[in-house]
Amino acid sequence: MQVSSWTELTWMLNVHNGTAKTPCMMGPCNETLSLQPSNPQFSLGVLVLLALLMVLLALVTILGNVLVILAFILDRNLRHRSNYFFLNLAISDFAVGAFCIPLYIPYALTGIWHFGRGICKLWLLVDYLMCTASVFNIVIISYDRFLSVTKAVSYRAQQGMMSNPVVKMVAIWVFAFLLYPPAVLLWEYMSGCSTVQEGQCHAEFFNNWYFLLCASTLEFFVPLISVTYFNVSIFHNIQRRQRRGSIQYCESPGSSSVSWRFCFLLRRGPSLSETEDSASSSMRIKKESLVAESSSPSRANSVTPENDFSVCAKARSKLHHDKKIAKSLAIIVCVFAICWAPYTLLMIIRGACQGKCVHPILYEITFWLLWINSSLNPFLYPLCHDKFRMAFMKILCPKKFAILRSSSG
Repeated sequence: MQVSSWTELTWMLNVHNGTAKTPCMMGPCNETLSLQPSNPQFSLGVLVLLALLMVLLALVTILGNVLVILAFILDRNLRHRSNYFFLNLAISDFAVGAFCIPLYIPYALTGIWHFGRGICKLWLLVDYLMCTASVFNIVIISYDRFLSVTKAVSYRAQQGMMSNPVVKMVAIWVFAFLLYPPAVLLWEYMSGCSTVQEGQCHAEFFNNWYFLLCASTLEFFVPLISVTYFNVSIFHNIQRRQRRGSIQYCESPGSSSVSWRFCFLLRRGPSLSETEDSASSSMRIKKESLVAESSSPSRANSVTPENDFSVCAKARSKLHHDKKIAKSLAIIVCVFAICWAPYTLLMIIRGACQGKCVHPILYEITFWLLWINSSLNPFLYPLCHDKFRMAFMKILCPKKFAILRSSSG
């Protein structure tokens, strides 16, 4: 979703040295801009260091997301419908590393676009599309996790077209394409003029504050509010279940009393003595119920210690699983917010003041934070998901994976 901030740096530096008419493809423009080249801003050593860091970022982004895609292809355990959205996110992040960053590196270092207007349009189109798709993928991942935790029964029972992850994946790309690409392709034709100088590459709406505000609302602020709501709802759901339903009572099998696990709901507010009385009373009722049911052949198999233990174990396992989902999702969303918020806010401020109140270098740093987010996502998967961690180990360390699998088996 980026625009060249180096263009702005060159633009601002040159505007003090002279002015000339901006070349227009469709008609005359009233804006006057300098055509005089800017002076180099960095020494040769700094340029080499920056080039190495940029290339390294591109390689990390490419290799990390290729690993995610390969893991999804090779490991059937990852082909759960919720993981398809991680695959979709990896595809968009891979395109950022393979196409967007490499083309921008020489432009960022020299301030001159060397690939022509056609490739410039293509680069802008792909960059906006991929970055917007990444944001929308994070939203759909959060929404999917929200449903799996807070509406588990209906989530598992989903059927039909809307339960198909492929339909949602395609919808993400369609919505992402409708946000920025039409403006990238058609803005100069609608305005009748191109404001992009020869040797520069940026969107025609680069300084249109109203469009940037509206587009940023749909691309960042609405998604951020949505994922925040989903995460808060997940944490509240888990806390409510912890308060009301997760107390296990166990006694050793060798004791004279009941040797099975008993789960009951803890009402809010009782004192310790009330809780103990409630537990003992419930235990007596449970024992009497078991005796009565065991005497009836038709109901002998309806409630057993094994069944009760299984129910409690499943409930505890589900709660533990949901906690891991909440933590992993919170990490991914926090990284997204940290990487996207500075750029989005500065982009709107810069557009409002026509680039005069935001330092270009600061804007450039926030610009690269967007692409850093695409390189970080593949490392968040194994950190947050055991299945991805095992799949990565299977690809990168097959011997270690075989030893671990044989020892666990």
